[in-house]
Amino acid sequence: MTTLLVIAKEPMPGRVKTRLTPPFSPEQAARLAEAALADTLDTVRATPADRRVLALSGAPGAWLPDGFEVVPQSPGGLDERLAAAFAACTGPTLLIGMDTPQVTPRLLTAGLDFADCDAWFGPAHDGGFWALGLAAPDPALLRGIPMSVPETGARQRRRLTGAGLRVRDLPPLRDIDTAADARSVAQTAPATRFAAHHRALGEIGVG
Repeated sequence: MTTLLVIAKEPMPGRVKTRLTPPFSPEQAARLAEAALADTLDTVRATPADRRVLALSGAPGAWLPDGFEVVPQSPGGLDERLAAAFAACTGPTLLIGMDTPQVTPRLLTAGLDFADCDAWFGPAHDGGFWALGLAAPDPALLRGIPMSVPETGARQRRRLTGAGLRVRDLPPLRDIDTAADARSVAQTAPATRFAAHHRALGEIGVG
């Protein structure tokens, strides 16, 4: 059974995309986060998989499409929350976050093909990772990895290879952490909700 697993926060002002403030207000940053999450979930819904699971911190909203199982995130640091999300899955699983609305079904489909590998790793430009796929989910592969630091991705990939896994890489993508990231992603994927919201905010000005 293949699983696409998304980990996300409810897009509430002051809780998401705080590094976008300034230049965006907390409400504007939350709208951008909601658009990014909606884009991501739509892409996951369009990708063939047996299960689609959203590990959510907060409550679902109108941005959640049909076809998802929603489970609460566990307590603890991000490494523990990611590990717990994998622990609830059996069979080939690909984990992605809500920060890459430019992701496509083609990329996600590739990350669920374990014919000649045990793991998929999707590096992010900031040194982290946007995707992690495991043919056999093992929470121990994530616990203890320092998150949200420049070496997060390198440490995670070394953990995979150190466990003897055959690892293949997905293309690097840019997470939306800063206003410059938001501008770059909107330009890269102009047909997304995220890009439309970003353009609208640019038209009305930000402060």
